[in-house]
Amino acid sequence: MASDARSAILGRIRGALRVPAERDDAHRRSTYEAIPRNYQQTATKPGEELLALFAHRLEEYDAGVQRVSSNDIPSAVAGLLGHRGRKRIGIPDDLPSVWLPTGFEFEKAAAFDAHQLDQLDGVLTGCTVAIAETGSIVLQNAAAQGPRKLSLVPDYHLCIVFASQIVETVPECFARLDATAHLPTTFVSGPSATADIEMTRIKGVHGPRFLDVLIVGD
Repeated sequence: MASDARSAILGRIRGALRVPAERDDAHRRSTYEAIPRNYQQTATKPGEELLALFAHRLEEYDAGVQRVSSNDIPSAVAGLLGHRGRKRIGIPDDLPSVWLPTGFEFEKAAAFDAHQLDQLDGVLTGCTVAIAETGSIVLQNAAAQGPRKLSLVPDYHLCIVFASQIVETVPECFARLDATAHLPTTFVSGPSATADIEMTRIKGVHGPRFLDVLIVGD
């Protein structure tokens, strides 16, 4: 719907300026392609160093980080939820059941409204891609992630990131997002935090106050 509205607005602008859409698109493409790109666009770090950088960036943002094997995901999830005192957890409708430990209330929450999401103790999701250099996690309305509201309303977010999903640079990230660029996308760098004009730091204004990340070795 947003894309349709954007196209309609741009079409009206073109009509008012009497600029043919074909010429406008060609000019836009040529201008974009002419932009110099002298920045780093590919990875330079080996796998283990890449994972260590990603973990370090997350820790700098005050996120909890733990590295596990794929077989240890349920026990690691149980340990983190128990440590945080979180019992009732929202999940995307298609979250792999093999990730879920016993002893907790996992509820498919994709259709929950904001009030229902706020009553949860937290949310458990996967991700689309992650960026080591910036310590960012990219979430989309895609497999094991659910709609954007699912990860923005609850107070706590536990995210599972596989080593194969971690890239070093932002350009690599956007290359991976080409196929799903039409989906709602959220970039997360640590727990939600902001500061007012007096530099008082407040957590949880635009998302969860607490973020834990499981980095799963492939």
